[in-house]
Amino acid sequence: MRLVAVNGSPKGRESNTQVMVSALLKGAREAGAETDTIFLAEKEVDHCKGCLCCWLKTPGQCVIQDDMNELLARCKEADILVLATPLYFDNVTSRLKSFMDRMIVKGDPHFQKDENGECRHLKMNAYSPKLVLVSNCGFSERSHFQVISHWIRRVALNMKTEVAGELFAAQGSLLKTQVPENVSIVKQYLQHLETAGRELALGQKVSEETQRLLERNFIPDEMYIQNANSFFDSALASR
Repeated sequence: MRLVAVNGSPKGRESNTQVMVSALLKGAREAGAETDTIFLAEKEVDHCKGCLCCWLKTPGQCVIQDDMNELLARCKEADILVLATPLYFDNVTSRLKSFMDRMIVKGDPHFQKDENGECRHLKMNAYSPKLVLVSNCGFSERSHFQVISHWIRRVALNMKTEVAGELFAAQGSLLKTQVPENVSIVKQYLQHLETAGRELALGQKVSEETQRLLERNFIPDEMYIQNANSFFDSALASR
């Protein structure tokens, strides 16, 4: 079993997103899985040009010379692909979007209708790892993840695979909290993420119970909003 995580945060190794990814992969390794983490902030991945050369002129090869070939090679043997991103303007980061756009190189241009009567491209050259989406945002409500939740399901349809887990953390700014009364709460959340990693390694799916435990906020909304506003007021006052 091999899990490859693609961290799309511009903050890379120092991101709140990586706090989540590290806990998830720790649990997977404890259950015997191999893991790898790709930090897009450390790689050069240009935007897709939409030229279709990878389909029509040089099948399977992109004309852009950057780090994407290396990343595709690292993802090649993945049983589970973990796509990790902070929430930016209700969506994935531009880095992760560029990475996913460049995955077109693995596809087949021909059309066919799926079991729901919707047109899709043919199977992506047998490359169809299960998908896990990991994300956090600064707001308190899980409703902010609606767009990316829909997005990962559409990605799974196009890749002819399935979503093995959607792991979201509202109040994501607390993932690195040093406030004593919140440290134990976040620690428990990260332990649940480790459990999710073990479940993925052993059964290739996050259980409904673990998903439910991961849906809990760290602190009451009113307290979180008050603390966030106090932080920004203080930062603005110190300019």
